[in-house]
Amino acid sequence: MSELPRGWAAATIADTGRYLNGMAFKPSDWGQFGLPIIRIQNLTDPGRALNRTKRTVDAELLVEPGDILVSWSATLDAFIWDREPAVLNQHIFRVVPNDNMVDKQFLFYGLRVSIVELIASEHLHGSTMKHINRGPFLAHSFPLPPLPEQRRIVAKIDSFSVKARRARDHLNHIPRLVEKYKQAVLAAAFRGDLTQEWRRASPASFAVVPRQAETIRSKFSASREFFAPYELPAQWQWLRLPELGDLDRGRSRHRPRNDPKLFGGDHPFIQTGEVRAAERYVTSFVETYSDFGLGQSRLWPIGTVCITIAANIAQTAILAIEACFPDSVVGFIPDADRAETSFVEFFLRTARAELETFAPATAQKNINLDTLSAVRLPTPPIAEQREIVRGIESAFTWIDRLAKEATSARKLLDHLDRAVLSKAFRGELVPQDPTDEPASVLLERIKAQREGVPVRTARRGRRATG
Repeated sequence: MSELPRGWAAATIADTGRYLNGMAFKPSDWGQFGLPIIRIQNLTDPGRALNRTKRTVDAELLVEPGDILVSWSATLDAFIWDREPAVLNQHIFRVVPNDNMVDKQFLFYGLRVSIVELIASEHLHGSTMKHINRGPFLAHSFPLPPLPEQRRIVAKIDSFSVKARRARDHLNHIPRLVEKYKQAVLAAAFRGDLTQEWRRASPASFAVVPRQAETIRSKFSASREFFAPYELPAQWQWLRLPELGDLDRGRSRHRPRNDPKLFGGDHPFIQTGEVRAAERYVTSFVETYSDFGLGQSRLWPIGTVCITIAANIAQTAILAIEACFPDSVVGFIPDADRAETSFVEFFLRTARAELETFAPATAQKNINLDTLSAVRLPTPPIAEQREIVRGIESAFTWIDRLAKEATSARKLLDHLDRAVLSKAFRGELVPQDPTDEPASVLLERIKAQREGVPVRTARRGRRATG
């Protein structure tokens, strides 16, 4: 250890208190009643359900709210227990601070610093689940300031923590705001507000001419009664998907669907999960169809809008590759002179919640092709569709940039937390007070009391070194 600040002493973790390991509970000890059992999962995930036990345990393994706990296996960290009284599982220390030597909150902060140091120094064991052995842990150095200085350090760290927590709370709202702003952009786009100025400055456009009734599949020709939810700008129309392009379900006729001869070829085969996971464009896949698989399916072209109708209702994405998909996905191929692919996909995002209301109340919610064929799109001229897509993409880029900056800010806050703690335990966070009793005197007195040795008096302000 390098030279310590004036008045500090070179202690060890063992000097700071007692570290009581929890006991092993078997599944047969669990039940619905009794005291909760604190496992490491309950420390890392505060919302996780607690197992309970009626098993009798040593009183020292009873944990009260406010107790310091140290997980020393798998997840290595210090925690403050903030739930109901409980019993302690193995792989966790309950810390009983030496109140005559160390402030409880200072000890908590110091343990977090010490654990980071132990991890960095590779004093870990285990090939798969890492853990800290008790001996090296308790022998690890712990820089100890005078008690009054400890309390000043805690006050300063707490002050920083309050500000950091407030900033973190604001930043944690960003993802919800991002989704809200994107929905607002889409709503403005499909009401015509986003391109209002563009229409004033642009030459008159011609309305989209929908497909003739005789060119639409007969099952889609009958139109349901429709009440427009809002008024559209001039040259806009409420048109159905079959009036703007080809709409059909994916195909997977062969049974059983998991027949090995269907798979392993050169033809990408995507399913609902890959549509849901895509960030607007489907570019990756897990399964492929063989030539036999392709023969009982259909290869959809690049630019197809994919719409899920089972499991993940009305999730959408655009094919960036040629691919097959099963009948749990609907494909829409827009006519180039009637609809922009991205315009359709963006609109379906806004209608997703309404589409779900058509899902029957069955074990697995789904909508069908008839439901999608009846959905009407607020359809502007094709040139305005392209301008709307450009405006949405521009707005989304700006919103995503803000979200990325918020993520970076959260990471900076984490670095700041660690920097404040490091500064505190180097003695650089608060000034030293020469009137404080040196920690070395306190440490020597407590050790002497343990051993029954007369205590030697030391001058104040002595510089302690490691």
